[in-house]
Amino acid sequence: MNSPAGQPAMLRVLIVDDEAPARSRLRDLLGDIARSCPNVVVGMAANGVEALRLLGTEKADVVLADIRMPAMDGVELARHLVRCTPPLPVIFVTAYDQYAVEAFELAAVDYLLKPVRAERLELALGKLRSRQLPADPVLAGLAPNERRHFSVSERGRILLLPVADVLYLKAELKYVTARTTEREYLLDESLVQLEQEFPQRLLRVHRSCLVARDAVLGVERVGEGDGEGHWEVLLRGLEGPEGRLPVSRRQWPAVKQALGR
Repeated sequence: MNSPAGQPAMLRVLIVDDEAPARSRLRDLLGDIARSCPNVVVGMAANGVEALRLLGTEKADVVLADIRMPAMDGVELARHLVRCTPPLPVIFVTAYDQYAVEAFELAAVDYLLKPVRAERLELALGKLRSRQLPADPVLAGLAPNERRHFSVSERGRILLLPVADVLYLKAELKYVTARTTEREYLLDESLVQLEQEFPQRLLRVHRSCLVARDAVLGVERVGEGDGEGHWEVLLRGLEGPEGRLPVSRRQWPAVKQALGR
């Protein structure tokens, strides 16, 4: 990154690690390389959730993130940040073994091995302009755990929607609508990818709809008098028509088996 005058631009860095000594070490290393790689630490966070809150008020050019953290690990954080406009690059800081490091290299994801050395940190930051950011499916392949949150972009901010709060997901045009007991959210996600990512949590009831298995209260046969009877799943937390979703004929055998009918 260069300024209009040709001088190195000040790089805004966010540090994310659940261990305070590790955060302090990265901050000190950034200070050590500040002359050759001008930078400023805009904040430090103990996990991905705290990091996203900070980014609501602070701008950053790069995030240095540990992988194993409570609440939200580094890979899930990166999956949220890759959806930002513009996407925000993440450099992973890890103590993983060699097998995991090889996975990062194959995915073209930049990483720093602990204990981090100043020269390696400077090299990683220097490659930011030329490095192509990994796509979400690539990051998903590195994920140690399934996501706990969905990303929701509203009014220029990233909102975190807990996966456990979602009752159903419905494909509408190029977006997916996620429904909770409170309201609807728009996700820039693929229904097919969501079904593959959460096979134990989500159940397809229609080609355009997935329901959370633990949100299903039961099923009911409706419309027999009209000669076009079909099954509907009944959802907890929603009243009236909102709490009922039709099951397609094609999906009924799978739904019946999944619900033990």
